[in-house]
Amino acid sequence: MPMTMDISLGERLVSQGAISPEGLRELLEQQEEHGGSLADLLLREERVTESALLEALGQELGIEFRSELDPEAIDSALAAPLQITWAKHYLVLPLLDRGDRIEVAIVDPFKTAPLDDLRAIYGRPVEPVLSPRDVVLSGINTVFDRLQGAEQVVAEVGQQGLEGLAQDLEEATKDILDTDDDAPIIRLVNSVLSQAVKEQVSDIHVEPFENDIVVRFRRDGVLREIIRAPRRFQASIASRIKIMGGLNIAEKRLPQDGRIRIKIAGRDVDIRLSTVPTAFGERLVLRLLDKTATLLDLADIGFSDESLRKMDQVIKRPHGIVLVTGPTGSGKTTTLYSCLQRINTPDKNILTVEDPVEYQVQGIGQMQVNPKINFTFASGLRAILRQDPDVVLVGEIRDLETAEIAVQASLTGHLVFSTVHTNDTASTFTRLIDMGVEPFLVASSVIAIQAQRLVRRVCKHCREPYTPRAAELKQLGLEAGLLDGETRVFRAVGCQECRETGYSGRTGIYELMEVGDEIRSLVMTGVDAHAIKKEAIRAGLKTLRDDGAFKVLQGITTIEEVMRVTAEDKS
Repeated sequence: MPMTMDISLGERLVSQGAISPEGLRELLEQQEEHGGSLADLLLREERVTESALLEALGQELGIEFRSELDPEAIDSALAAPLQITWAKHYLVLPLLDRGDRIEVAIVDPFKTAPLDDLRAIYGRPVEPVLSPRDVVLSGINTVFDRLQGAEQVVAEVGQQGLEGLAQDLEEATKDILDTDDDAPIIRLVNSVLSQAVKEQVSDIHVEPFENDIVVRFRRDGVLREIIRAPRRFQASIASRIKIMGGLNIAEKRLPQDGRIRIKIAGRDVDIRLSTVPTAFGERLVLRLLDKTATLLDLADIGFSDESLRKMDQVIKRPHGIVLVTGPTGSGKTTTLYSCLQRINTPDKNILTVEDPVEYQVQGIGQMQVNPKINFTFASGLRAILRQDPDVVLVGEIRDLETAEIAVQASLTGHLVFSTVHTNDTASTFTRLIDMGVEPFLVASSVIAIQAQRLVRRVCKHCREPYTPRAAELKQLGLEAGLLDGETRVFRAVGCQECRETGYSGRTGIYELMEVGDEIRSLVMTGVDAHAIKKEAIRAGLKTLRDDGAFKVLQGITTIEEVMRVTAEDKS
């Protein structure tokens, strides 16, 4: 925007009483020092409202300003050649066909490219009208909502066959919402579930906002937007999913948890459903658990030969506690079941208590906690110990009662597997002691702790080798001299095979600490996690970042990916 326009705009705002002369001088001085337009500065500093600014701009540029748009007066057919994503990106909405010109609502009068596009599309001049951002956005949603039904919202995503996949989806229970009136919503929900199963996503997020409802998939640990549907579908989508999960559709003020069981293409899929109330409606998250997923061996989930040898020794011990730690979604349950599968023989009685049972394994007795009837990890573990077990798996140690029973079980001749939410191996000792377990009991019962993260595998179809800078290698603790002609480091590029992400699939990086005499002594004396970690590294511990560096040099993942998931690992 030319400086003369800025001064003229400022003077007009002063004459309208929207800003004081002193305030204008102050902003013009800031503009002269830092650059940029006066309009942006006014909004950023919250000196004027958007409506007041647009009205003044309209007067300066000779463009009509409208604070409101009448949805009924908008010609929806004008929007038919346009994509809603394009309209929202440029905040442009065709309003009326006036014969010799098209009237168009805009927010930014200095963005002329979209107006040029509209001239080419309609073959006629366009006449802009200035309106506030929220007004234009609301109008876009109303027009496209009117123009297309729920099925077209799915088609908008551009995923061919999304709706067709829904035909394969069968529910374990009778479909009580399967009526003609709600058919588009049913097809929309079923199509989303079908596509999620097909893409092997771990979570589906259904998030309501002021003007629309967004559906996102989490695949390989990263969220990606799939659908942006009109806001009016929010209540219907939420009700549909809640009924599938057996929840109370009338209760929208409190969080609820439920479960959905579906079958698609012969695969049983268990879905955990969670709802929470937000300012714009209920937010839903669905976690998908494939009941027919095959258990992987430890070697298949990223264990190096050395880690595999150490873990084999640990899980064949007669008693003690083996803990796996890491954030939610880091593959802890998969690792534990891979361990159980490795020692699952007819001469062993293996029992588990979980929330929920994620894998069904032949030869292992599995129980699921149910807080509604006071069946917790602690009460389940007590019951298990009366079932003459050799090996016990507790889904998570999250309180003192469960921790104490697990310790007593290990000290009375049982091998106990469980998970704890901590960042690394050493801080797990601190966590257990903070729960209230005596340090000497922790030291004498815990035989090994494994921290882990999941990193995305770099796509083999599009990855490209490159020579990393010395600073990048140093972050991973590597020397530049390690790279020879045969060792190559790859970076992600993106192609059709990996949906332009540069990555396909995931693998684990691991930090396995065996608890020896030196570490036991430190735990009993109550030293901090840093001192324990330092001693473990001196004794040969490979940290998460060390294992990540090893997988980078193997061409499995990238430096960026390892740094992303090990940001807190400073050792």
